[in-house]
Amino acid sequence: MNTQPIDAIAKAVLYEGYMLYPYRPSSVKNRQRFNFGVLYPRSYSEAQTGSDAWSLQTECLVEGDSLSTVEVRVRFLKLVSRSVRPLTPAQPTEAAKAGAPWQEAVECEVNLAVYKLQELVEAPRERKFSFPAKEEVEELRNGNGSIGGMIARNQEAILGVVELKAVPVEGIFKVQVRVKNLTEFDMSTANNGRDGALIRSLVSAHVVLGVTDGQFISLLEPPENLREVAESCQNVGVWPVLVRAEGARDTMLASPIILYDYPQIAPESPGDLFDGTEIDEILALRILTMTEEEKEEMRNTDERARKMLERTENLPMEQLAKLHGTLRELRPALSSFDSSREEMP
Repeated sequence: MNTQPIDAIAKAVLYEGYMLYPYRPSSVKNRQRFNFGVLYPRSYSEAQTGSDAWSLQTECLVEGDSLSTVEVRVRFLKLVSRSVRPLTPAQPTEAAKAGAPWQEAVECEVNLAVYKLQELVEAPRERKFSFPAKEEVEELRNGNGSIGGMIARNQEAILGVVELKAVPVEGIFKVQVRVKNLTEFDMSTANNGRDGALIRSLVSAHVVLGVTDGQFISLLEPPENLREVAESCQNVGVWPVLVRAEGARDTMLASPIILYDYPQIAPESPGDLFDGTEIDEILALRILTMTEEEKEEMRNTDERARKMLERTENLPMEQLAKLHGTLRELRPALSSFDSSREEMP
């Protein structure tokens, strides 16, 4: 499956909520991040009486035959706990003070084999996956080049499974994908409650589905004869929409964020701002009005925050002006009141 045409949309889904304005670790909203698409360890989820999900499910419809094949990819972020270890704990150096604790993220992808629809009807398939725990250590240097401390980045192990099946219905196929977080999590010993669970979670989890020799059916605008079947699809935690070029029906994105069919990134957008329902002009202007101290904290958050700050500060005035408003579509104005409406008294 060629995902390049939808990578911009997938990235936007992945990093929704990664960092929110005012883009500093000290802000409250950046201490409780990732409200969308988080699959926690099952034991943690059940301890919260199910309010925090440990699995997702997407169901979509495919027109196909014996030659039709389906490909599934699951994408999510795996969090990295970053901490600073000064060489002399009693007197942290300037470099050590700048490297504040933070949760970074690495992108993960689970690819399933390509299956014929008929194979999935005859026998459901599953793909277990695991990402091991690991630690990476990096030298933290002062302005004069001397070592001022160490940055440690720790990842916890994550285990999960993807389940895939198909059911024939009304002459087409209903394809179901389930993703489950099976990571062990001991509620009695894990530190920091939600933070301890979050670093063992699948964050911003979503599913990309592709079909060959077949076509997906829009669940938002299905044909009238398939409306009832479309309404029977059960999607939990995600919603599948058609992606790629307008009119294409070979790829679907099951997103934890509500989207319409064929979502697009605005061409005027200079880059990721990570903020839900982001308004590029307002956020860019707010970044530019930050104090030098606030910018320094943002700069030291992580590489993505630093790049966003540099990009915004170097934004040409003509590009900033383009963010002020764009007319996307013109429609003919009504020459008179619609005759079906009652006249005003």
